[in-house]
Amino acid sequence: MSTEMLGMILAGGQGTRLGKLTKTTAKPSVPFGGRYRIIDFTLSNLANSGVNTAGVITQYQPLELNRHIQNGASWGLNERGAGVTILQPYASSEGEKFFEGTAHAIYQNIAYIDSYNPQYLLILSGDHIYKMDYQAMLDYHKAKKASLTVAVMPVEKEEAKRFGIMNTDDTDRIIEFEEKPAKPKSNLASMGIYIFNWPTLKQYL
Repeated sequence: MSTEMLGMILAGGQGTRLGKLTKTTAKPSVPFGGRYRIIDFTLSNLANSGVNTAGVITQYQPLELNRHIQNGASWGLNERGAGVTILQPYASSEGEKFFEGTAHAIYQNIAYIDSYNPQYLLILSGDHIYKMDYQAMLDYHKAKKASLTVAVMPVEKEEAKRFGIMNTDDTDRIIEFEEKPAKPKSNLASMGIYIFNWPTLKQYL
């Protein structure tokens, strides 16, 4: 089995700043607009971008999220040999259990990723509200012959200190990343959306 680009959605966050809203459920499953949940935006973006295969990495209070996603049919992401797979922490022969951050979560799911033999890995957050064409981002990634492409959004300079900021050269190559810098050098905030060449990323996990 092979797919050009596989999505991996990070959906295990607690969202402590939302208080009671996330006391019994993960942030991505918090209701939005009455009939939706926050993760619907990411799943809809995948479907509308033609990315039909994705793993959803869960951890904190996943029950409502699992019930909501089911097999991905609500977004047309339930094709045979593709679709959505819920990926929860598990005990391995190495004794690992809970995910200890993004890199560890991806590392523990290498077997799942390799089962689709992707050229590219699209890593997303399941708790962001936005509309985006990931195919356009992939086209840009290919055109630049990049190993990693990070989606960014310009923000007001006075707001930049609240975000992870990318500093780039004249060719848009990332030369520095600063997490919530006191004195930002640019206003390009990371959106937490990444495309990696999977063989390259795998070498560093």
